[in-house]
Amino acid sequence: MKKRRGFIKAAILHLLKEESMHGYQIMKELESRSDGLYSASAGTVYPALQELLEKEWIKLESDLEKKIYFITDEGKERLKELRKREEGDFWADWKERLIWRNSEEFIQLKTAVEQWEEEMHKAMKRVRSNPESAAEMSAFLTEMTERLKIANK
Repeated sequence: MKKRRGFIKAAILHLLKEESMHGYQIMKELESRSDGLYSASAGTVYPALQELLEKEWIKLESDLEKKIYFITDEGKERLKELRKREEGDFWADWKERLIWRNSEEFIQLKTAVEQWEEEMHKAMKRVRSNPESAAEMSAFLTEMTERLKIANK
């Protein structure tokens, strides 16, 4: 499964709108903006930078010492589109999200979802070898979906 980097890409665009930076600066600034809740790794930031380059939302300029990234007009337009969907301050929302992802409640839910996914894969395999159980599995999933909808009201 491809790792999602949407939030990191948006954060990078926000940073580069403020000033051009090299990769290490971006990683350090992300950590700083999160008050240390997020420790940016090269394995996350550089692939996100590559995706932004491919979409031409940022450009790369090399001087003698470092590669400097800067936002393009297309990147600024993308940032405007993202801001239309945002509610509140991007960095405050980002910190709030990081606090949530480090909470006991999130970890508990994530563990439960991972267990559910594992059991779901097993159930799908059983249905594949026993197609007559598909209706029962479908009814179960429909019931769980309806229960989630009710819980989300």
